[in-house]
Amino acid sequence: MDEELRNALYKAYVGEAKAALRLKVFADVAQQEGYPQMARLFRVIAFSEEIHGARALKVLKNIGTTEENLKESFESESRVAGVAYNDFMKIALERGDKAAELHFSQSRDVEEGHETLYKNALQGVIQDRTSSYYVCKVCGYVAEDALPESCPVCGAPQNQFVSFEGERPG
Repeated sequence: MDEELRNALYKAYVGEAKAALRLKVFADVAQQEGYPQMARLFRVIAFSEEIHGARALKVLKNIGTTEENLKESFESESRVAGVAYNDFMKIALERGDKAAELHFSQSRDVEEGHETLYKNALQGVIQDRTSSYYVCKVCGYVAEDALPESCPVCGAPQNQFVSFEGERPG
């Protein structure tokens, strides 16, 4: 595949992924404001955008075996946690934006946790067992097997965690 076409597919993938996330956030706002039909519409279109993004990713052939995908995910988390978020934090600090600095700091810490989960998976630690995961709705921290009393990254209480036991939250 030539570079121009690869770039176009990548831009389509990124655009669809960003649209899907944005629409999910919009759906949450609509739900909180008492507009369940608008929330449903945003979620439906977000799902459609996810399909578009997945198709672009498949055409790009950026999907490998599970082991290759784990390795790529581990390397991506390492880059984000070790480089990108530290750079982002410096910018926020220079600008005196405490909210952005906190966001970047907590996100970096959470990404490091993702890195550990992928590393364990690559080493076969979780291959022969079934784990439960709990995700903090405030900062994204992932706890494995045990629901913490509070989030070790942002301090959110236990009721702010979503349980993943083989199901995708809806």
